[in-house]
Amino acid sequence: MRDLIVAVDIGTGSARAGVFDRAGAMLARAEHAIAMNRPRENFAEHDSEDIWKAACSAVRAACETAGVGAERVAALGFDATCSLVVRDVEAAQLSVSGEEDPRWDTIVWLDHRALEEADFCTATQHPVLDHSGKVMSPEMQMPKLMWLKRHRPEQWARAGHFFDLADFMTWKATGSLARSRCTITAKWNYLAHDGGGWQADFLDAIGLEDLRERGALPGETLPVGSAVGRLSRRAAEELGLDTGCIVGAGMIDAYAGALGLLGHLAGEPHRLERQLGLIGGTSSCVVAFSKEKKFGFGMWGPYYEAVLPEHWLVEGGQSATGALLDHIVRLHSAGGEPTPATHQRIASRVRELRALEGDKFAARLHVLPDFHGNRSPLADPRGLGVISGLSLDATFDSLCRLYWKTCVAIVLGIRHVIDKLGECGYAVDALHVTGGHLHNPLLMELYRDVTGRRLVVPKTSDAVLLGTATAAAVAGGLHPDLASAGAAMYPGGIEQSPQPAHAAAYERDYRRFLALYRHRDELEKIV
Repeated sequence: MRDLIVAVDIGTGSARAGVFDRAGAMLARAEHAIAMNRPRENFAEHDSEDIWKAACSAVRAACETAGVGAERVAALGFDATCSLVVRDVEAAQLSVSGEEDPRWDTIVWLDHRALEEADFCTATQHPVLDHSGKVMSPEMQMPKLMWLKRHRPEQWARAGHFFDLADFMTWKATGSLARSRCTITAKWNYLAHDGGGWQADFLDAIGLEDLRERGALPGETLPVGSAVGRLSRRAAEELGLDTGCIVGAGMIDAYAGALGLLGHLAGEPHRLERQLGLIGGTSSCVVAFSKEKKFGFGMWGPYYEAVLPEHWLVEGGQSATGALLDHIVRLHSAGGEPTPATHQRIASRVRELRALEGDKFAARLHVLPDFHGNRSPLADPRGLGVISGLSLDATFDSLCRLYWKTCVAIVLGIRHVIDKLGECGYAVDALHVTGGHLHNPLLMELYRDVTGRRLVVPKTSDAVLLGTATAAAVAGGLHPDLASAGAAMYPGGIEQSPQPAHAAAYERDYRRFLALYRHRDELEKIV
């Protein structure tokens, strides 16, 4: 009897696989690292074959740990970062930087090589940008494709396939060139609510009039919960599964997390709209759903049916959060390698110092967290971080002060996004959180107290994998639709209410946070 689902999550540094039953219980989980190439500043590249092999290793390990045979797996789902995979006309790997080694064929989501191309897109003022917060980000696929055509024309001439990473994974699994509505709508400026989908005049305006033919991009997309096809014989052998397994349409990792966090409310749209999903890891995304189309500057979306049928999705994000805390640890002379143990040691000492000093702890230290630009709500990929209030103190305690105020700044940034979402018409009551930030007690406390919203933590170790499993369960016929699957597979959540003790101090921090933005802008404008 086929009664289980395998979900695969491709993150920035690893591939993770989980085995789930139809009630949403995760029976086993495994992880395998993936490689990244950083040839120069703002460049980041993956090897797509390395990613596939990592996914296969993780799936095999998870199934072995769960003691599950291939004959029990009804469906397989993939989610991934919004990275761009480039293949030639024969579907062989093609270097995205034009180097001799073709293995680095994937531009990672965080790669910012295409800043000028993003600005060019923004300058067109095409109506399609209304669904990208009026500003094109270099993290989207169109600027990256423009960069490839402009700077590596010989590679563009050889190209025959362009994939969002999740769609690449479903292609490897099935051989189908079908694309997910989730990936194409959110990252390729495809308007799912428009009968035409692709905006030919926009592609002409940015010099990508040959994109669809060059990249083998279909005119139609598959909604989340659809089946792409069955596993090919070769993919089944590599994954340790069989050809009776259905592969579901791929998802962007953050949106899979949003489904895992909020899918149980899909049948209650009025409640759903007042909830916000926060997926925190290397970067952070907040995701909201609504039945009505709501626009906002600096927000990605609204995207029609990027996840749920007949719903619009809007996203706000921070390009570096967990990565920023790692950077702060490396940057400080008392830091070193940012291992989990190091983060725990810092968090423990921060708690001790806060107990001793109260709200005076690091009170004169202020941080703007835009070390990799500001994705939302300022939509400024060239934005830079700011640290105000440094002294000559190089002790471990000084690192703890800087780390703490960086955590505060990250969450103040989330509050900034929530405030802007409020201006768009979203009245957020609760923040549902998943991702690596669950393991950082400082961030979790701040998410509750700085935003002033109820905090909900689902009773699962990985809501991103759960969301991918939820969609795959529908594709595999284990549940009739996403609303049913979301309700059946959600494990419940633990709620925390904001504590008022530090509310006044965080309100003051927020005013200073906004003032620091104004002062940074003032400095930038001095000529």
